[in-house]
Amino acid sequence: MLYAGLDLARKRICFDARRPDGEIVDRGASPTDADGLDRLAQRLLAHDREVLAVVESMNGARFVHDQLELQGVEVQICDAERAKGLAPLACKTDKIDAGVLAELARRDLVPEIWLPDPGTRADRERARFRLHLVRKRTALKNRVHSTLITWGKPCPVSDLFGRQGRELLQRLSIPEPWRSTLQASLELIDALDGEITAQERDLRALGANHPYVPQLTTVPGIAWVLGFTIACEIGDIARFPSPKKLTGYTGLCPKSTSRASTTGAGG
Repeated sequence: MLYAGLDLARKRICFDARRPDGEIVDRGASPTDADGLDRLAQRLLAHDREVLAVVESMNGARFVHDQLELQGVEVQICDAERAKGLAPLACKTDKIDAGVLAELARRDLVPEIWLPDPGTRADRERARFRLHLVRKRTALKNRVHSTLITWGKPCPVSDLFGRQGRELLQRLSIPEPWRSTLQASLELIDALDGEITAQERDLRALGANHPYVPQLTTVPGIAWVLGFTIACEIGDIARFPSPKKLTGYTGLCPKSTSRASTTGAGG
């Protein structure tokens, strides 16, 4: 067995490969694109046909995982924060980080995180993108309300972006450039409305047969969109050994810690 630590950066991935006895057999760096990772896999497999590689959880780690596993390399994704707790360093470089990950793999101390399957990852991306669009729309609506407050314009309607609200906005006398930015905001809101509607239509079709959604929607305040989003974030619920672990993962069980003059909160 060969144990490899992989430290991922934007343009390269540093690697450190070791034998079970700790002997370093290879070190270097490789590009992070598909071709570079394929060459890295072949380089590691040339030393031993059984390779366990470890990469910290970060943006791009899943791509590294998928590319290397296609070439026959077993890959674990490591919890970055927990890894720092296991191996705190006074000096930190890419080469040292790769070596630390290789040692954690060799000693079977990798704090591995669960990796969702491609289907769950795709569903998460759809749900998260819809949420991203909703937040952008909310920010634009808040900006419109702020513009009215800036110029002392009251809002007598319950929905400023409904039919009556739009008629009110058209009648308001607001100087430039605030009038132009308000109009541009309304146009962007309309565009986002259309895209969000399309996204929700797709989510509804995907969530129609999801086993968790009917149970989640029995909770007050959770409709099918939020239910599907929660289900995607949970993934396989069987990976949680207890309800306590599930509530801790979702942050639904808050806790507070007090130490001397400091107070903190967490999930």
